[in-house]
Amino acid sequence: MKPTDRCDSKIRLGISSCLLGQKVRFDGNHKHDSFLTGTLGQFFEWVPVCPEVAIGLGIPRPPIRLVGSPASPRAVGVKEATIDVTDKLAAYGKRQAHALGDLSGYIFKSKSPSCGMERVKVYQAAGAPAANGRGIYADAFLFAQPWLPAEEEGRLSNPKLRENFIERVFVYRRWQQLLSRGLTASRLVEFHTHHKLALMAHDPEAYRALGRLVAPAGRRRPKDLGHDYIEQLMAALKRLATPARHANVLVHLMGYLKQHLDAVDKAELLELIHAYRRGAAPFVAPLTLLKHHFRRFPDPYIAHQTYLNPDPRELLLRGGL
Repeated sequence: MKPTDRCDSKIRLGISSCLLGQKVRFDGNHKHDSFLTGTLGQFFEWVPVCPEVAIGLGIPRPPIRLVGSPASPRAVGVKEATIDVTDKLAAYGKRQAHALGDLSGYIFKSKSPSCGMERVKVYQAAGAPAANGRGIYADAFLFAQPWLPAEEEGRLSNPKLRENFIERVFVYRRWQQLLSRGLTASRLVEFHTHHKLALMAHDPEAYRALGRLVAPAGRRRPKDLGHDYIEQLMAALKRLATPARHANVLVHLMGYLKQHLDAVDKAELLELIHAYRRGAAPFVAPLTLLKHHFRRFPDPYIAHQTYLNPDPRELLLRGGL
């Protein structure tokens, strides 16, 4: 798939219903997030889910919380411990993971005993609650879809985490488009080739490991190889790209221009890359200059790299990178 292959339809993301302003919380209120609805909503199609309402709890309803072991907590009533909805939430999460297999990402409500991804309070018989639990529904859903890009709304206020999530969503969307065309060894190799530089910026070791994985692609069943590939790819992309690794990729890109640029152009580009590395210039500065040179001196390999040529929607959402 080429980076220029676009899908006109909006990308479908699962989301906790309360974040869209739906009054589904235990107290009859919502947790509307204007960034999600006003900014991301321009590019994504939301698939709202409130697991607590879905399993039959009313609005309003007695609040629940996690108790017991953080590794395997129970979701019970805060005031009525006889209310235990653990199994219902887990079963619903598993069903939804299969029913919503076309999602390209998911945004969960933080701190929720049903939807929180991490740092959810788990109450003990005595002492302070442990803040390292995971919501029952979110845990079941993500167990069934372990490589789905997922985040909590609170963490998306961090620019680096937001950019990382958005990048993973678009990579996963391209993977889904590849699967819809039919996974073959040659198409997998092509997909990997187009994402090499992006992968290098996140995790150089994973870049090398995935290269070794796809090298003998024709000798394995595409389905098995694809399973191993996407699992390792999405895990690698969770590692935040750093200025140092970005700078290494930019220098690598510069190598494709060494036969075309004169000494002055090379010095200018290298200085911009070094300035970015030390925090004296934004990432867009050397990237824009590189794109300018590649327009003058096109390279077929570089032209297909998502690192330089992402989906325009991704470019807008990631702040112009």
